[in-house]
Amino acid sequence: MAALIHDGQSLRVEGERERPALPPGEARIRLRLGGICATDQEITQGYLAFKGVLGHEFVGDVIECTTPSLLGARVVGEINCACQACAHCNRGLPAHCSARTVLGIQGRDGAFQDSFLLPERNLHRVPAEIPDEQAVFTEPLAAACRILEQVDLEPWQRVAVLGDGKLGSLCALVLAQRSHSVTLFGRHPGRVPFPISVEEQPPPEQPLPVDRRFELVVEATGSPAGLEQALGLVAPLGTLVLKTTTFRAHELSLFTQVINEVSVVGSRCGPFHTALELIKNGSIPLGSLVTDRFPLEEGVAAMARSKEPGVLKVLLEGPKRQ
Repeated sequence: MAALIHDGQSLRVEGERERPALPPGEARIRLRLGGICATDQEITQGYLAFKGVLGHEFVGDVIECTTPSLLGARVVGEINCACQACAHCNRGLPAHCSARTVLGIQGRDGAFQDSFLLPERNLHRVPAEIPDEQAVFTEPLAAACRILEQVDLEPWQRVAVLGDGKLGSLCALVLAQRSHSVTLFGRHPGRVPFPISVEEQPPPEQPLPVDRRFELVVEATGSPAGLEQALGLVAPLGTLVLKTTTFRAHELSLFTQVINEVSVVGSRCGPFHTALELIKNGSIPLGSLVTDRFPLEEGVAAMARSKEPGVLKVLLEGPKRQ
C-alpha cells in the first residue's frame, strides 16, 4: 500500500504498509481521486498534532464491506466518525461527537493511500453522471453549504467572502445561489472566470466605511490575519462566519464588534446530499478550480505544488483499477 504520511516532522510516501483489518460496520475504499486542501497543509505545520496518513477529500470504490449492496459502489464520505453513544451523538450531532475520529485529521488514517477505512454509515453513493473530477469536491462543497444551514440569508443581503482560495471560492459560488450580491475578496482577481464579482483583498488597516459593509461576511483566508480583515467588512448587526482552521496564534481586539453587535458563527462540515445535488445539476463550475494532478506516489511533490501562489485544487490519483 502506498500512502502519503506526515510523521510529525516531515512528509513522505511510504510504499509498503500493512493493510489493517476491517472493523465491523466499516468499509474499505480504494482511492480514485483525492483533493489536497488547506487543512492538510496546516497539519504539516503542527495543526492538531496529527501523525499518520493525510487526506479527507476523496472519491473512491468500496472494495470490502459488510453490506453486500454497497460492494463496488463509487462513494464519497463524511469525515467525522462518531461513537454513536455520547451525548452529542444521542442528540443527532455526530460531527461534534466527543469521542470521534476524523479522517486524516484526528485519530484516523486518511484517504491519501491505496485504500482506507470509513464507517459504512458515512458513505454516500455518487450518481453515475458525476465524474470523479467533480465528485472529489463533495466534502469542501458540503462545508460551503453548511453556511446556509446556519445563517438565514435573504436575496437582498450583501455577502462578502474573504479569501479566493479553494474553500473561499466554493463558499462564494454556493452563497451566490441565494444572494443577488456576492463579492469575493482575494489576491488573484481574474484567476478563475467566476460568475461573481472578484476584487482585490482590502488591507486590514483600511476597513471599509460602515455604509459599504456587508450583512454577511465569510472568512476563509487560511490566515490568522484574515479575522481582523473580515471584521472590517461586517456591517452593524451583521454576521461573520469563520471557516479558517490554523495552528497559528493571533491577537485581536473585539470591542468594535461588541459595539456593532456582530454575530460570529463557527462553521465546519456540511450536508453531503446537498453538495451532490449541486454538482449533479451543474450549479457550481468545479472544473475551473483544478490546477494540477499527480499520482499518489508523487504526493510530496503534489503537496508542494498546492502551496505555490495562485494554485487552487491539486488532485492525487489513486492506483489504476484492474
